[in-house]
Amino acid sequence: MAAAAENPDQLITSSDPEHPANLIPSLCAKFWTLGWVTGTGGGCSIRDDNLVYIAPSGVQKELMKPADIYVLSLKDQEPSLKERTYLRSPPLYKPSQCTPLFLAAFTRRGAGCCIHTHSHWAVLVTLLLEVKGSSVFEINNIEQIKGFGKGMGKVGNLGYHDTLRIPVIENTPHEEDLTEYLEAAMEEYPDTYAVLVRRHGVYVWGDNVHKAKTQCER
Repeated sequence: MAAAAENPDQLITSSDPEHPANLIPSLCAKFWTLGWVTGTGGGCSIRDDNLVYIAPSGVQKELMKPADIYVLSLKDQEPSLKERTYLRSPPLYKPSQCTPLFLAAFTRRGAGCCIHTHSHWAVLVTLLLEVKGSSVFEINNIEQIKGFGKGMGKVGNLGYHDTLRIPVIENTPHEEDLTEYLEAAMEEYPDTYAVLVRRHGVYVWGDNVHKAKTQCER
């Protein structure tokens, strides 16, 4: 870690395609092809033990490079403060406003990866639920829910006849202000791996990158 502090670029330099600094641009480029992230919207963060790698704000997601990635130490963050201390900050961009929401998934769920998309399907679901006056999406008897885990402390994935529940929170003018509502939804729905944001998109997390990606795609 001392060497990394002297040269922060060492934190994002690796030939390993599974390294977080390589995976985040790869995932964001894939999500761009699906229409889930457009312009500079959406993002992704990966936790590697105590290190957290975060996609920046203001970058075209399909053009992101490892050199654009922020890195911070999870244990060194003060939850009550909006100011973050970064081990590495790229010179051309700003920290993502999604950062405190990503950190909530890591600290409250022990997640290894959190993905935020502006999926049109996610937005449509929230609009349909708004008409019904509902703040939770519920679905069962559909094959795709088998990819979701049963929740914290429960072994295995949901079955065809189980019910998947994803809470919906209301959007706010500034993304970072969603944090307290996302955390409240996590408390109310301890088994959920996702939170929908009305008229905005969805946050999805998992124990690792591959689980988060699988659940996001479903």
